[in-house]
Amino acid sequence: MISGIGTDLVSVTRIRRVVERTDGRFLLRVFTPAERDFCRMAHKAYECFAARFAAKEAVFKALGTGLAGCRWQDVEVLNDPGGRPVVVLSGGAALAAGRRGVSEVHISLSHDGDQALAFAVAVGTVPVKGEG
Repeated sequence: MISGIGTDLVSVTRIRRVVERTDGRFLLRVFTPAERDFCRMAHKAYECFAARFAAKEAVFKALGTGLAGCRWQDVEVLNDPGGRPVVVLSGGAALAAGRRGVSEVHISLSHDGDQALAFAVAVGTVPVKGEG
């Protein structure tokens, strides 16, 4: 059963500028080591980082929490062996998911030109009523 949905659109140029302005500290604060390694190896690293940043925002929206009580690294976007992006929740995001009955979050990522897009669907066994 769908418990929540979220989407986010991010400018690749904006992410590039933040990374350059912060001498990479932004990457250390927002992304896990596995995410940083994956994107650095990608053909289009900034597009990869932007899509994963959008994914984190979309997941927080799907959980209905925003960033409240969570850290950026509590939502990790990895890839399964076939290349499909998967979400791994930890910390505050995992607690929020548990409180809402969310058992998994499906994610779709895309980028074109200067835009990166993510769409998240939180799935659980209990519908959340009165929230949206």
